[in-house]
Amino acid sequence: MRRLITTGSPFETAFGYSRAVVDGDLVFVSGTTGYDYATMIMPEDVADQAHNIFKTIAGVLVEAGSSLDQVVRAQYFVTDRAFCEPVLRVCGAVFGAIRPAAGIYVVAGLLKPEMKVEIEVTARRG
Repeated sequence: MRRLITTGSPFETAFGYSRAVVDGDLVFVSGTTGYDYATMIMPEDVADQAHNIFKTIAGVLVEAGSSLDQVVRAQYFVTDRAFCEPVLRVCGAVFGAIRPAAGIYVVAGLLKPEMKVEIEVTARRG
């Protein structure tokens, strides 16, 4: 069974993707940036962006019948090497005991200049 999950972000409908797709026992969460989707405000600080990302991802996973402790794979994308440590500290606080397979990648840029970090995860349900 395939089910699409949205956060109501204008990017989802404009760019033709879902925040997450539930397919059987797996949940695939799209790359998520640090907006507070209720206000569409992006914090300047990269760690604050990472905190917002995990808040969004946690809510999506709950809606999908999963949770952060069911994440099996995480990919982190940052736009500057200097952002790796602050982002990974947030990841460590969230995933310290969970320890999913993960990778961090320094990329040339994300969709908008204010976006400093993007995170995507795959989780199990149930």
